[in-house]
Amino acid sequence: MDPLEAAAEAAVAYARSIDARDAAPCRGALDGLAAFDEALPDAGRGVEETLRLLDAAGSPATIASTGGRYFGFVIGGAHPAALGAAWLADAWDQNAALPAMSPVAARLYDITRAWLLDLLGLPASAGVAFVTGATVANATGLAAARDALLAREGWDVQSDGLFGAPPITVVVGARAHSTLSKSLGLVGLGRDRVHVVPADDQGRMVATDLPAATGPVLVCAQAGEVNTGAFDPFDAIADWAAERRAWLHVDGAFGLWALADPTRGHLVRGLARADSWATDAHKWLNVTYDSGIAFVRDAGDLRRTFAASAGYLPPDVGFEAMHHTPQSSQRARQVEVWAVLRALGRSGVAELVQGSCDAAALIATRLGEGGLEVVNDVVLNQVLVRLGGPAGGLTEALVEAVQADGRIWCGPTVWQGATAMRVSVSSWRTDLEEAARAAEVILECAARVRAGGA
Repeated sequence: MDPLEAAAEAAVAYARSIDARDAAPCRGALDGLAAFDEALPDAGRGVEETLRLLDAAGSPATIASTGGRYFGFVIGGAHPAALGAAWLADAWDQNAALPAMSPVAARLYDITRAWLLDLLGLPASAGVAFVTGATVANATGLAAARDALLAREGWDVQSDGLFGAPPITVVVGARAHSTLSKSLGLVGLGRDRVHVVPADDQGRMVATDLPAATGPVLVCAQAGEVNTGAFDPFDAIADWAAERRAWLHVDGAFGLWALADPTRGHLVRGLARADSWATDAHKWLNVTYDSGIAFVRDAGDLRRTFAASAGYLPPDVGFEAMHHTPQSSQRARQVEVWAVLRALGRSGVAELVQGSCDAAALIATRLGEGGLEVVNDVVLNQVLVRLGGPAGGLTEALVEAVQADGRIWCGPTVWQGATAMRVSVSSWRTDLEEAARAAEVILECAARVRAGGA
C-alpha cells in the first residue's frame, strides 16, 4: 500500500475509534512511547516504516481530546468538517501569506471573514487575522491598539519603537487570563505595569471601580472567565472607554462564540462595542489545532502594525495576510474555519454553543444533587466543583481519582485561594448522554475518595 494511503487509513481508524476510547491513555500505551527512543539513524528507515511506527506507538498514547469525554483546558474536539478540510489543506500545503501564493486561500479568506463578522455581529469593516491561538490573537489586537493609541499622540511605534513614547495606561480585571498578561509583555506594555480592577465573586470586572485615567488608555475586558465562564459588563466598560477615547480589547478565547448563540444575549450585551477581539477557533468552533482569530474594528490598524515590504513582493492584490498578522508565511487556517461554518451553518454553530452549555448545566445539576459543591454560577460551559469544601484535600484527591480512572479527564484549578476541579465542555461530541455519564464517573470517584479508597 502507498505510505500516504496507509497513513490516511490509520488516521480514519483513529477518528472512528475515538468514542470507544478512554480520555486518558493506559500505562501500557505510555510505556510504548519508549519505541521512539532511538539515536538518529545513519541511513533513513523509510517513509512506510516511519509512519507505521508513528501510528503504532503514538496513537495509543494520545489524550482523547477529540472525543466527548475530555473536559480539560477548554479544548474542543475536531469536527469532521474541520478534520477533512485539514487533510486536504495539508495536502495542498499552501502558504496563505499572499493571494499570489494561494488563490484558494485568498478567496476562502474573503468568504470566511464576511461569514464570521456576520455570525458574531461584529462590524462589517473589521479586519480579521488568522493566527496560532488566543495568545497571539490577543497580542495582535494589543499591538494594533498600542500603535493606534500612540499614533493619536503623534508617535510612530513601528519607526521609533517604544523608547521615549508617551505612556499608555493599561487597565485589566483581577481575573484576566494569564495569556493576556503574556501578550501584554510580548508587545512591550508590561505584564505588571497595569491598573488592576477588582472582580466580583464570579470573576467579572467591577466597572464602578474603573480608574479616572487620562491620556492614552487601553482597557482589556473578558468574555468567558476561564474558570467560571463569567462575562464582564461590556456596556459599562465601553461607556467608560468612550469617555476617554480609550481602546477596548476583549479576550474571548472561548466566550466570544457566545455571540453566535441568540440565547446568550444577556451575557454579550455591549461586547460588539469593543475595538478588538481575540478568540480561538480550536476551542468552540472545534477546528484542529492551532487556530486563533484576531478581530480589529479598523483593518487599517492591523496594517499599520504588521505591514512588511520587500523588493520581491508583488503589488497589493486583494487581502494580504502577511501585512495584517505577526507572521509572514502562514498556513491557511481559514480553510477549516470555512468548512465548519459551511457544514454547520448559522443555526448549527448556535446549537454547538447551546449544546455545550446544556451539557455543562446537566453535569452541574447531577454533581450538586450528588453532594458536591458547585462553586460557580453555570452561565456557559464551565463548571467548578469541590468535594468537602475548600479545605481538607478531598478535592485534590478527587481530581487525582478522576484522572487515574481515565474514563474522562478533568483538571484542577485554584479559585478564591483553594483548589477546585474544573469541568470544561467544549466538544461537539459531548451530548447530554455523555454529560450524564461524565457526572456518574465523577460521583463514583467522589464516593471512593469519601470512603478512603482513592
